[in-house]
Amino acid sequence: MEVNTPLVNEALLKRARDLSNNSPDQVAKACGYVGPSGRVLKKAFLRALVEAKGFTTPAVDRSNAARGRQAEYRTRVHGNGNLLVGNAYTKRLGLVPGQECRIELHKETGTIWLRPLDDDNEGNSESDREDQAAEA
Repeated sequence: MEVNTPLVNEALLKRARDLSNNSPDQVAKACGYVGPSGRVLKKAFLRALVEAKGFTTPAVDRSNAARGRQAEYRTRVHGNGNLLVGNAYTKRLGLVPGQECRIELHKETGTIWLRPLDDDNEGNSESDREDQAAEA
């Protein structure tokens, strides 16, 4: 049975009891707590269970709820040495798939700069000239 809208109150409690032998994720899915991408909405499911049991929870500011994950301005070096810059950042900069960028390493500050290339700019910046001189 597919549920379009999440169950609440007694309907939620009854369905959760009926499925108590299953994993919490399976119960949440069966009760309709699934996002548009298919991800299980565990927090919403647990909050609804608590409220169905009669406990009140503090009001939640939902003004940012539709925005999804927020950019953290952090990343990690992966095991293979790669760095990933997510689409939250590339969208903010107006970058599009296939667009070329120049990577600049600034050893003195320990920073990496990503500069979009356009037809007029081949990316020959001052740091490029310094790197080329150091390699020579």
